[in-house]
Amino acid sequence: MAMPLHVLEKSVMRKVTLLLKDGRTLEGKLTGYDEYMNMVLEDTEETVGDNVRRLGMVVLRGNNIVTISPK
Repeated sequence: MAMPLHVLEKSVMRKVTLLLKDGRTLEGKLTGYDEYMNMVLEDTEETVGDNVRRLGMVVLRGNNIVTISPK
Protein backbone atom coordinates (compact mmCIF):
# COMPACT_ATOMS: atom_id res chain seq x y z
CA MET A 1 0.00 0.00 0.00
CA ALA A 2 1.37 3.41 -0.98
CA MET A 3 1.58 6.10 1.68
CA PRO A 4 -0.40 9.22 0.65
CA LEU A 5 2.45 11.71 1.21
CA HIS A 6 4.80 9.58 -0.92
CA VAL A 7 2.23 9.54 -3.72
CA LEU A 8 1.91 13.33 -3.48
CA GLU A 9 5.68 13.82 -3.49
CA LYS A 10 5.98 11.88 -6.76
CA SER A 11 2.95 13.68 -8.26
CA VAL A 12 4.03 17.32 -7.89
CA MET A 13 3.68 19.15 -11.24
CA ARG A 14 1.72 16.20 -12.65
CA LYS A 15 -2.01 15.61 -13.11
CA VAL A 16 -3.94 13.97 -10.28
CA THR A 17 -7.57 12.99 -9.87
CA LEU A 18 -9.18 13.45 -6.45
CA LEU A 19 -12.45 11.99 -5.21
CA LEU A 20 -14.01 14.21 -2.52
CA LYS A 21 -16.29 13.21 0.36
CA ASP A 22 -19.30 14.87 -1.28
CA GLY A 23 -18.93 12.76 -4.46
CA ARG A 24 -17.29 15.40 -6.65
CA THR A 25 -14.21 14.55 -8.70
CA LEU A 26 -11.44 17.10 -9.24
CA GLU A 27 -8.69 16.73 -11.83
CA GLY A 28 -5.79 19.13 -12.10
CA LYS A 29 -2.04 19.66 -11.89
CA LEU A 30 -0.73 19.33 -8.33
CA THR A 31 1.49 22.33 -7.59
CA GLY A 32 1.82 22.00 -3.80
CA TYR A 33 0.76 20.20 -0.64
CA ASP A 34 1.56 20.03 3.07
CA GLU A 35 1.72 17.35 5.78
CA TYR A 36 -2.06 17.63 6.34
CA MET A 37 -2.64 16.82 2.64
CA ASN A 38 -3.97 20.30 1.93
CA MET A 39 -3.34 20.76 -1.79
CA VAL A 40 -3.05 23.40 -4.46
CA LEU A 41 -4.20 22.35 -7.94
CA GLU A 42 -3.93 24.34 -11.18
CA ASP A 43 -6.04 23.98 -14.33
CA THR A 44 -8.63 22.14 -12.26
CA GLU A 45 -11.84 20.63 -13.62
CA GLU A 46 -14.70 19.58 -11.36
CA THR A 47 -16.97 16.71 -12.40
CA VAL A 48 -20.39 16.16 -10.80
CA GLY A 49 -22.37 13.47 -12.59
CA ASP A 50 -22.25 14.45 -16.27
CA ASN A 51 -21.46 18.13 -15.62
CA VAL A 52 -17.86 19.35 -16.01
CA ARG A 53 -16.82 22.81 -14.80
CA ARG A 54 -13.44 24.53 -15.15
CA LEU A 55 -12.29 25.99 -11.83
CA GLY A 56 -8.69 27.08 -12.50
CA MET A 57 -6.56 27.26 -9.35
CA VAL A 58 -8.00 25.51 -6.28
CA VAL A 59 -6.79 25.31 -2.67
CA LEU A 60 -8.25 22.15 -1.18
CA ARG A 61 -8.39 21.16 2.47
CA GLY A 62 -6.99 17.65 3.01
CA ASN A 63 -9.81 16.29 5.17
CA ASN A 64 -12.22 16.48 2.19
CA ILE A 65 -10.23 13.98 0.11
CA VAL A 66 -11.22 10.30 -0.12
CA THR A 67 -8.83 9.08 -2.85
CA ILE A 68 -5.82 10.39 -4.78
CA SER A 69 -5.07 8.96 -8.23
CA PRO A 70 -1.94 10.14 -10.06
CA LYS A 71 -2.09 10.21 -13.86
